[in-house]
Amino acid sequence: MDAVSMKSSDQRTRRSANFTPSLWKEYLLRLERQVSTYDFKKEEFCEQEREHERLKEVVRMMLTEPGVGSGPQTLDLIDIIERLGLFYHFECEIQALMLTSKLEHGDEYDDHDLHKVALRFRLLRQLGHYVSCDVFNKFKDQEGNFKESLVTDVRGLLGLFEAAHYRVHEEDILGEALNFTTSQLVSMLPNLDHFWTPRVKQALEVPIQKTLNRIGARRFISLYEEDTSHNAVLLKFAKLDFNILQRLHQKELLNEAKWWNSLNAAENFPFARDRLVECSFWTLGVYFEPKYSEARQSLAKVIAMVSIVDDIYDSYGFLDELLLFMDSIERWHISALDQLPSYMGQCYRALLNVYNEIEERLAKEGKSDLINYAISSKKNLARSYLEEAKWIYRKEVPNFEEYMKVALVSATYEHLSTASLVCMGEFVAEDALKWIVKVPSIVRASSVICRLMDDMADYEVAI
Repeated sequence: MDAVSMKSSDQRTRRSANFTPSLWKEYLLRLERQVSTYDFKKEEFCEQEREHERLKEVVRMMLTEPGVGSGPQTLDLIDIIERLGLFYHFECEIQALMLTSKLEHGDEYDDHDLHKVALRFRLLRQLGHYVSCDVFNKFKDQEGNFKESLVTDVRGLLGLFEAAHYRVHEEDILGEALNFTTSQLVSMLPNLDHFWTPRVKQALEVPIQKTLNRIGARRFISLYEEDTSHNAVLLKFAKLDFNILQRLHQKELLNEAKWWNSLNAAENFPFARDRLVECSFWTLGVYFEPKYSEARQSLAKVIAMVSIVDDIYDSYGFLDELLLFMDSIERWHISALDQLPSYMGQCYRALLNVYNEIEERLAKEGKSDLINYAISSKKNLARSYLEEAKWIYRKEVPNFEEYMKVALVSATYEHLSTASLVCMGEFVAEDALKWIVKVPSIVRASSVICRLMDDMADYEVAI
């Protein structure tokens, strides 16, 4: 009896995490029926595309016409464009305007309007330009507290609240600003009018700095529409752009669902989470723009496979099987399939196919070597899963330092950060990958936050 059939008849009791079924089956069926009715060659869709291009050029003229400078009105326009989710169309124009503002005014923005100062500060930091937080000292009194006169300035407080979320280490004034504005906005909320109430509520719930682009754009479109002073061209363009992008994202999700169904996941991996829609949504937080369509679809498959492999190591596989699985992943060749039990073999084949598909796409762009970064990172992730499985089977309790060394890798941020860049293909320089695999501070910090939040959630469920 060969190794595969021996494992298939294994009568040992397997662990099970009893994951809840997917919530999205009916939604996907409805979406498939909806998208199947789309005919992008129809005059209706062609007209939408033409109108989209026309409006885009109108908005571009707003940013480039003679007389547009770096003053408050321009900053407000840029802010609205960004919050409507349209920034990706005008990156060069907006960067040029903000750089002009930086060159003309430096860090000393000679204005005592809190909204204007905070908005400029936030926009510059959003775009990667450093500007000193000392610009907010002018809003403090002689005792070092924020001035009493600010407590009635809801627009200024909201602007400072959003700006404070872009603070870095040792910027105490922004920490003070966050505490001050939060308490003031919360206390003001019951007495605000219908214009400011939803804006303040939304900001307190999820600040701009923590908002996914597509969610933020959808919410702001509704708020902007209720503003009687809104720009009709901007609003129309934002709605059209959102709908066109959403159709693209829906088509991508259906492509990913077709791939998932081709794995026969429900039967081959009944122990694993079916979270394909969540995986697809995750990719929109990485890059939502049309040019990254193929990257998103590849990344969604990578994340889905990470989830299956995680469940094999974390809740289903026996230790002897997991050792074989790790050996196969280290070898990274289809010939290693022969030593695996059936369910692992199905997963291993799908895993190799996903990465082979990415490599084939990269090869067309002359960047096939980039796949090695993703494969190496995947192997490292699997090693961390195996180490955690050994602790469980051997009933070992590592100390905190030993745990974090492994758990920061198993948090998946190191692998998914690398895979996200690899999937970008022609849009990423290899230097970026050489940087990311060294686990820079931003990746390590993200891993720490992810790991500890995940562990706290698991602990709460366990008790």
